[in-house]
Amino acid sequence: MKYNVKMTFELKAGPDDAGRRLDRILRKTLPDYSLSLIHRLLRQGKVLVNGKKANPDERIQPGTLIQLKSAVNHNIKQVNKNHKAASPALPLPEILWRGSGIIVFNKPPGLASHGKASLDTLIKAWLAGKLPLSLSFKPGPLHRLDRPTSGIIAFSENLEGAQLFSRLLRERKVKKTYLAIVEGSVSENEEWQDELSRDTTLKKTFTGNKTAQTRNALTTVKTLASNGSYSLIEAHIVTGRTHQIRAQAASHGYPLAGDVKYGGQRIPGGGFFLHAWKMELEECPEGFPQPLCAPLPEAFCSQIELLFGKDAEPYRRLI
Repeated sequence: MKYNVKMTFELKAGPDDAGRRLDRILRKTLPDYSLSLIHRLLRQGKVLVNGKKANPDERIQPGTLIQLKSAVNHNIKQVNKNHKAASPALPLPEILWRGSGIIVFNKPPGLASHGKASLDTLIKAWLAGKLPLSLSFKPGPLHRLDRPTSGIIAFSENLEGAQLFSRLLRERKVKKTYLAIVEGSVSENEEWQDELSRDTTLKKTFTGNKTAQTRNALTTVKTLASNGSYSLIEAHIVTGRTHQIRAQAASHGYPLAGDVKYGGQRIPGGGFFLHAWKMELEECPEGFPQPLCAPLPEAFCSQIELLFGKDAEPYRRLI
């Protein structure tokens, strides 16, 4: 929406804006405005809160009316018109659990977590008009899965849920277990501990000697089935680094089958098989199952059957 010279517009704060600083709310609502411009408008008295001149550090409460008079052209986020959002073009992924401001989905492979035509845009379109208005909070994915990776991903529905899940992640109280098909025969139990560095240009993670730029990564691995050439593994990540399982598996000589970026051999159909299978929370919201499990995609099940046999005990147990 475009506003031009000397326009006045109004914004109304919602429950998830409670206690937030005015300047931070304006920064979220006006992405084309620099923080310095926002502070200048505040100093000039062009921002009113409930009809009175406001200070940048003023804490906003639900229902607060914010008025802004500006002679600067700008774009305003559609924070108060969610009901006009476009309907999702893709089917909604399976909801595994919903409660305490968190929705957990079973992401299909091939769907990006963020960006255009992603899980983020899909779920926001689905939630449009269903949530209380908010100027500063936007629902979104609480962690990432690579586009080819399927399985459990948590999405915030309100600020309380986002804060809860983010705190549990920081305190390492979220236990994540993945299933993967890797090349080679992995011994029954292994522990992978490495120093990882990230090349943002190549968008690739590397293992190497510890430096100021590297971060420790720890993954424990259990083999569920093996035919000598491929293994089905259960990988529990103690840390949560970008491409952790992919980089560590390749470094230890077991690249994910089909993960060409990390040295795996290309397989028919392309892509690789990595599935966020289980999630357990040390501080469990009411009704959250322990563990929460995501069914495997059909293609993953078919690949297990092809490589390890339909009657393999792990195959029967996983589906």
